[in-house]
Amino acid sequence: MAILGNIIKGVINLKDSLSSETDHVEAQKQVLKTLLSTAKETKFGRYYDFESILNSDDIQKSFVSNIPYFDYHSLSKDWWHKIQDGETDVTWPGKPSYFALSSGTTGKTSKRIPVTDDMLSAIKDAGVKQVFSLSHFDLEPDFFEKEIMMLGSSTDLKQNNDFLEGEISGITASNIPFWFKGYYKPGEDIAKIDNWDERIQHIAENAKKWDIGALSGIPSWIELMLEKVIAYHNLENIHDIWPNLSVYTSGGVAFSPYAKSFKALLGKPVTVIDTYLASEGYLATQIRPETDAMQLNTNNGVYFEFIPFKAEYIKEDGSIVQTTPSLTLEEVEAETDYILIISTVSGAWRYLIGDTIKFTDIEKAEIKITGRTKFFLNTVGSQLSVNKMDDAMKFLEDTFATQITEYTVCAKRLDDGEFYHCWYIGSNKEISEKETANTLDEFLKEANKNYKVARSKALEGVKVEIIPPQTFYDWNERNKKKGGQVKMERVMNEEKFAEWEKFVKNK
Repeated sequence: MAILGNIIKGVINLKDSLSSETDHVEAQKQVLKTLLSTAKETKFGRYYDFESILNSDDIQKSFVSNIPYFDYHSLSKDWWHKIQDGETDVTWPGKPSYFALSSGTTGKTSKRIPVTDDMLSAIKDAGVKQVFSLSHFDLEPDFFEKEIMMLGSSTDLKQNNDFLEGEISGITASNIPFWFKGYYKPGEDIAKIDNWDERIQHIAENAKKWDIGALSGIPSWIELMLEKVIAYHNLENIHDIWPNLSVYTSGGVAFSPYAKSFKALLGKPVTVIDTYLASEGYLATQIRPETDAMQLNTNNGVYFEFIPFKAEYIKEDGSIVQTTPSLTLEEVEAETDYILIISTVSGAWRYLIGDTIKFTDIEKAEIKITGRTKFFLNTVGSQLSVNKMDDAMKFLEDTFATQITEYTVCAKRLDDGEFYHCWYIGSNKEISEKETANTLDEFLKEANKNYKVARSKALEGVKVEIIPPQTFYDWNERNKKKGGQVKMERVMNEEKFAEWEKFVKNK
C-alpha cells in the first residue's frame, strides 16, 4: 500500500477542498496595486510617477495612460542595462540575483531578463498551485511516491559580474526546495552537465535506476530524450522501462503539434498537463482535466493586459504601436486572439512577451496560446497565425498518416517576381511534396478567408519541401538552442530564410 502517497494525496485533496474560488478580476487589481506600491521608489517608479497612479481614481486606467509599451529591446536599452552596470532600484527594488538567458526566435544574441527573488518566490507558489491542482486529476496514490524527470537547460549557472546567468528552467531547477530533491531526476550532478548530448547519454545510462512517474519539459526535447532511452535499452516504448509513468507536464510551446509523435513513444496513455513558464515568469497552468486550457496565475506577481490581435497594431519589427488600446481581464471576450502584455515582480512593465492567446473560459481565466506575434504571416495579406498553421499540420498528419512536429514557412519572392509561401515540413515518411502543397493550400483557403483572398491576388502559390525533423533540431543546436527554452521559428523573413535554406542544402 502506498502509505506516503495516500497521505500526500489526502493533503492535496484537503487543501483543494478548503480553497475558495479566486475572483480573477479583483486579484488582478490587487496585483497591479502591489506592483506599483512596491516599485514606486525605484528609478522607473519615480520617472513614471507611480505615486500619482496609485492616488488616481482608477489605477488601471491611469497605469495605461502614463506608461508606454515596452519590448525586450526598449526596456533593456532604457532601463535594464543599468542593472548590468551595477545600479540598484532600477525597475524593481534592489537588484536581481539572476538573469535568465533567452535567445528567443530571432538572432544569436541572448536576451538577459532579470529574475528577482520575488519572481522565484512567485514561480514556486505557482508550482505549488499546480501540485494542488492534481487533486482534480484521477491519479493513483502510488503516483505521489514516484520520481519526476525535469528536463531543462543546465543548472550549472554562469557568473557574470554580480549575477548568475542561465535559462529559466536551469535557474528554477537550481532552486528546487530541499524536500523535493529526493524526487527530482536526473539529479543535481547530471543536471549540471552543459552539453545536451552528454546529459541525455547519462540519463539513458541511468534510466533503469529510476522509477519515473512524471516528466516535465519542452515537448521536442522530451521526445528526443525518450527516443534515446528507448534506443539505448532496445525497448518497444518508454513504459517498458518506466512502467509507472503517468503524467507529462508540457511547457514552453504548445503541446498539440507534438501529440501524435509523443503518443507513439508510449505503451499506455499518460495525463498531459500544459503549463506556461516563460523566461519572464510562470504565467499559467492547466488545473483541470476537462480542458487543455490553462488558468492564468492572476494573483501571483504578474499583471496582465490584452491587445486585440490586429495587423495594424504590430510594427514590422514585431513591436506594438504605442497608441494601441489594451484591455483588462474584465473587458476581454472569449475565442478572440489577444497579444499578451505583462508587468511583473521582476520589473517588467507593460512588456510585450511576444505570445498571442485566446480565452476559452473568461470566468475561470483560462487561456490557450495561439501563436507568436513574430510568427504572424502577413507579407501578402494572408494573415495566418500559428494556430491556423498548427491546425493545417494536424490535417496533413491525418491525411498522409504521418507525424509532423516541426515546420517553418516564409513568404518569399521567387525568380518570377511572384510571392509564394515556401514551407519546410519535418516528417520521416516519404510523401509527395506536390500533393502536400495542394492539400495544405486547400485547407488554408477553407480555414482563413484572408488567405483565400491573398491566393486570388498577390500570393501566387505554395511550395513544400519535406525534410527530416532532425534538421530542425540541428538548426537549433547550431543556434545554441539545443535542449533549452526553444521556440522554433515558425515564420522567417526572407533574410533568415535564405540562411535556413543554405543550412538545409548543406546537410
